[in-house]
Amino acid sequence: MPTPRSQQISLSDTPYYHCISRCVRRTFLCGIDRSNNKDYSHRKQWIVERLALLSKTFAIDVCAYSAMSNHLHLVLKINESQAQKWHEETVINHWAQLFSMPVLVERYQNGECHSETEIKRAQETIESFRERLIDISWFMRCLNEYIARKANAEDHCTGRFWEGRFKSQALLDEQAILSCMVYVDLNPIRADICQTLEDSDFTSIKQRIDGLSQTEQTNRMTDTPSIKLSSFIGSSLKKDGIAFDLNDYLELADWTGRIVRDDKRGFIDAGTPGILQKLQLDEQTWMETLQGYSKGFYSFVGPEAQLKSLCEKQKRHWVRGINACRKLFKSSSSIPVTV
Repeated sequence: MPTPRSQQISLSDTPYYHCISRCVRRTFLCGIDRSNNKDYSHRKQWIVERLALLSKTFAIDVCAYSAMSNHLHLVLKINESQAQKWHEETVINHWAQLFSMPVLVERYQNGECHSETEIKRAQETIESFRERLIDISWFMRCLNEYIARKANAEDHCTGRFWEGRFKSQALLDEQAILSCMVYVDLNPIRADICQTLEDSDFTSIKQRIDGLSQTEQTNRMTDTPSIKLSSFIGSSLKKDGIAFDLNDYLELADWTGRIVRDDKRGFIDAGTPGILQKLQLDEQTWMETLQGYSKGFYSFVGPEAQLKSLCEKQKRHWVRGINACRKLFKSSSSIPVTV
């Protein structure tokens, strides 16, 4: 029986989550369908455009993404503290970008609510909007439902576009976060769609590389809006961002890509990225960790001690995938997950 979403999302344990959505029957509804040779690749741009809006509307940071031909990967961080700081008017403005506003809330905005009951009800509604703007289920709903409706309208049909609700994995420590981000960014290379990170279209790493070039960034200003990505801050002492250096991450992703697709990328650099040394990981453990996202890991990814602590909180006897986590994750983390 599937684990309820309320048990998979636990902000007290981690704000980071890996989300996956697959097209129905895993057909190529966002790429070139080999069965009928139809090209649906333009729909990947729909996903990027929608993510650009959602990343600026929700208090949820996009750490990594990749839009593939038949599935979508996201690494998200719930920014609860940001949402709590928003004024009521800010919450209303954010919600209004996605949904029509209830009449009661509009009256409250205009100062037309005169009874305490109306004011209280309007404030409760606004607070429910605030909670939804840090809810991954609402984030994925606003993404997947929008894409499904637009695709069905283009195809003049009805029915499912995605095979079901999205799947999620809680990332419990920095090794899980970093390895999952690299796994997501390398999806096009693993699928042999491209051979370099610079050519990995519709991925966060491609957007980050483009962002390093001021000229490229200027050229893209007239195109569709870019997704608001969580920043690399290079230190775990700061809370608003990913606790690594961007250059270290690009080096690690490139090195990992050469190992996974060495037949496409020439020789393998013998040097090990310094970021792995900071994590106290060897090359073999790192590669096995990445492979775990396709088989071995389930709802929660992280050290055994944190998985056991989570079981105690949720009054569970065990969690699926603990054997893989026990093998690949250390009992303690050198850099704590920032909530």
